[in-house]
Amino acid sequence: MSYEINEKFLEKLVTTPRATGYEFPAQKVVKEYLESDVDKIDVDRVGNVCAIINPESKFKIMLAGHIDQIGFQISHIDDKGYLWILPLGGFDTSTLPGKRVRVISDKGEILGVIGKKAIHLMKPDERKQAPEMEKLFIDIGCKDEEEAKKFVDVGDFAVFNYGYSRLGKNNYAVAAGFDDAIGSFIVAEIMKELSKNKNFYPGVYGVSTVQEEIGLRGAHISAEAIKPDIGIAFDVGFAADAPEIEKKMVGDTKLGGGPIISIGPNFNPLVVKKLFEIAEKNNIPYQKHAAPRGTGTDANAIQLSGAATGLLGIPNRYMHTASEIVSLDDVKNIILLVVEFIKAIKEGDSFIPV
Repeated sequence: MSYEINEKFLEKLVTTPRATGYEFPAQKVVKEYLESDVDKIDVDRVGNVCAIINPESKFKIMLAGHIDQIGFQISHIDDKGYLWILPLGGFDTSTLPGKRVRVISDKGEILGVIGKKAIHLMKPDERKQAPEMEKLFIDIGCKDEEEAKKFVDVGDFAVFNYGYSRLGKNNYAVAAGFDDAIGSFIVAEIMKELSKNKNFYPGVYGVSTVQEEIGLRGAHISAEAIKPDIGIAFDVGFAADAPEIEKKMVGDTKLGGGPIISIGPNFNPLVVKKLFEIAEKNNIPYQKHAAPRGTGTDANAIQLSGAATGLLGIPNRYMHTASEIVSLDDVKNIILLVVEFIKAIKEGDSFIPV
């Protein structure tokens, strides 16, 4: 099988605003990309987009990559026109001051900057601590509340204003929010590849899920609706090839080393074994990851629906920052691996481990 990254689609997807709970613009991109190739597309009331191939098959495989990214919600606009914010997802607040953001409203989009007191004005003990979220705000260049409310309102959201770029000469890419537009991208590309020849046994349900960052909400809903026999989640994993990463805790994973295949109680051992076998048969590099408890990914929700579950990780540097780095070689290899995995499933295959 030959496959080349559709980088135009990837850039469009990763640069479309999609903060948790506000994913609809990006989900429209996914839906429009796939609807002419798959047999059916369902969109539920929370915004999950599910593309389906072979819906008549009794054996169902669910693929899940969450589209939402971390962001901010406007909680208050003060009399000087500054926007006060609450987090949509988890942040290292030390990385936030000075970052540019896109503030999205029904009134349009406006550029903002996350502000805080300058270091020169801090007391010595303040300089040693990460800023508290409640002391951070967004400056949109307005002189007062009245002017600011012409552009935004309480309840609107913001995301980092950092685009998609190549980095270096090793097929790396950098963007805000690869967590987890890259997972949603992989699901879409697998469905696109499978649509070229639908002569395989399973029914495949490729889901771009929502609201993973605040509790795996979209995946819970999708998994309960689909009731898959097998479910595979795609999410970023920690790349341990950056400085100050403890490999004894996260494993010896690296950019360009191939898909991260997780092993542990969240995962069906026969699914994991099959992924290893397919990778080795097709000379696809992979990396092992020990996960001794439930993971904070859509795989958790899928397993709790009763499915035989797997998790494929995309090695990622600087997770939950404005500049996350992945290898497009890893992305390509995950797509190749899962297409071959699905094609290898035959009628009568059982993933009941005892």
